[in-house]
This record gives sequence, structure tokens and C-alpha cells, in this order.
Amino acid sequence: MRVPEFVRSVGPGFALSVVVALASHLSERLLGGLWGKPVPAAVLALVIGMAAHGISRNPVFAAGLTFSSKKLLQVAIALLGLRIVLADIVGLGLTTVLIVIGSMAVTLASGIVLARLLGRSEAYGVLAGGATAICGASAALAISSVIPDGQRKDTDTAFVVLACNLLATLAMISYPLLAGWLHFDERITGIFLGASIHDVAQVVGAGLSVSEAAAGTATIVKIFRVFLLLPVVLAIGLFLRRSHGSDGGAIKAKVPVPLFAFAFLALAGINSVELVPQDLRIALLDVSRWGLLIAIAALGLNTSIEALVKLGWRHMLVMVALMLVIGLASLIPIAILL
Repeated sequence: MRVPEFVRSVGPGFALSVVVALASHLSERLLGGLWGKPVPAAVLALVIGMAAHGISRNPVFAAGLTFSSKKLLQVAIALLGLRIVLADIVGLGLTTVLIVIGSMAVTLASGIVLARLLGRSEAYGVLAGGATAICGASAALAISSVIPDGQRKDTDTAFVVLACNLLATLAMISYPLLAGWLHFDERITGIFLGASIHDVAQVVGAGLSVSEAAAGTATIVKIFRVFLLLPVVLAIGLFLRRSHGSDGGAIKAKVPVPLFAFAFLALAGINSVELVPQDLRIALLDVSRWGLLIAIAALGLNTSIEALVKLGWRHMLVMVALMLVIGLASLIPIAILL
């Protein structure tokens, strides 16, 4: 029986990405049992993938790695819409919604400004700003899909994913202490945590360190930020349509229409009216989780550790500064208005 051309070309790279994803999942559980605190599988997938970069450079893996880091990624992000319940977002109230939107807009704009000031590309600025503003690694991958291909695109994306996980963990530990020092009640604390921490997992962890009520509020606020993935990706796509270059040279930015973002919105609407059976919803969210992990593994396989190290301290300074920006842009209006 003849193997279809698609399977023959994509199979090796996809299989390698799956192996790395499985290894990261098992390592997460193993390290969690040894240390008591899990290391995120996304970080492990990147690290294991980069360690295997010497193997993945073989041309036989190229098509499968591209499929995993692009097509599979888009499907996984679209399925994230099944996390959204629009009624929960409406229940936040107009003031909270405006604070979250405002802090995200400030963070995105700051990413571009900081990148320019520190000699980084605008593409890196929107990638770092968008990932910090929305939902860390998932947002970085989504935004990367509408950034024109460049020499450092995959390396920049890998760096942002790693930095987001590191900084989100730092925020998970420090922000609840800050909220307590400021005498925020459980609801205000939850809003602050949900509006300022990068990844969903760290938001939940930070909230639970205060109370279940704070964790519930923080999660809803965070899910609202995830919901804004669609307009942010569209806005970034429009921004990048003009000609600009990372080193002062001009490039023609041909940005694809992000159909996955519209699918994300459609699934959020379907989930909000409870048209998806719960068992199917859980299964599809598992598909999304594994799809994202495989995509991150493919990203790691496409990234050399040497290239990551060469990015320099300015890349990290942008990420640290953006963490402070979204923290202050959330904290100040929350303290004044709520």
C-alpha cells in the first residue's frame, strides 16, 4: 500500500514533535513528584526540543515541523475558544473590562516603544507585548503566526515563551503578597492577579494562594484577556501590513488572514450557549492542550540554543519592563477606581 505524499512528507517531523511533547509531559510529572512543584511542560518541551536541534536539522523533518508549528498550532488555538463563557465576562462589569483593555493596550504599545529604544525589531516588540498582554505562550504562538517570516522569528518566539513562563512564575509568588500589603479584598485581588499575570496556570495558582474566591475572579478576568486574542491578532496583522524592517531595511509584510482567530470567536459563542456536550468540550480542550504542546516542541526543535543565547540582554530587558508595565497599568487604576 502506497503511503500518501502528505503523510510521507509531514510524518517524520510531526512524529519527532510528538515524541518531544510526550517527553516533556512525562518529565513534568516526574519533576513535580521529585520537587513538589511542577516545571511547566511548555518550558520542558522547548528545552528538550532545543537540545535535539542537531537531529531536527535533517531536511526530512522540515515539513512536519512546519506543519506542527503552524497548521496544528492554529487548530489548537481555535479550540481555546471553548474555554470562554461570555456571560462570565459580562459579569465583570464595565469598569473592570475597561481597566483590563486599557492595561493591555498600554502593554502592547510599550512593547513596540521598548523594542525600538533597545534596538530590537518591531516584530519582536509586538510579539513580546502581545504575549505579556494576553496569555503568555499561547498568545506568543498565535501572534508569531501572523508575523512575516524572518531570520529570527522562531528564536524570538522561543525566547518569549521561556521568558513569559519565568516571569509569570515570579509574578505568581510576588503579586499576592503585594495585594495583601495593599489591603485588597478577595475580589480586588482576583481582578489584579487576572489582569497582570501572563499565563492562565500561574493566575490560578496565585489566586488559590489567597482564596478560592480570589482564584475564581482572577480566572474570569484572565479568560477575558484570552478572549481578546482575536482583536489583538487582527490589530497586529494590520500593523505589520505596512513596510518595516528589523534592522532599518524595508520588508513587505504579507500577513495572512488569521482564520483560526475567527474560529476561536465562533467556538467561544457556541460554548457560551452550551451547544457543545461537556464530554466533547473536555476532549476538544485536551486536543487543544496537546496541540499547543506539540507546536511548542516543534518550535524548540527549530531553535538552536546558540541562537537563543546570542539574542542578548536587551531581549530580556524588554520582557522584564513589560511585566512591570502591565503590573502598574493594572494596579494603579484598580486601586483608584475599584
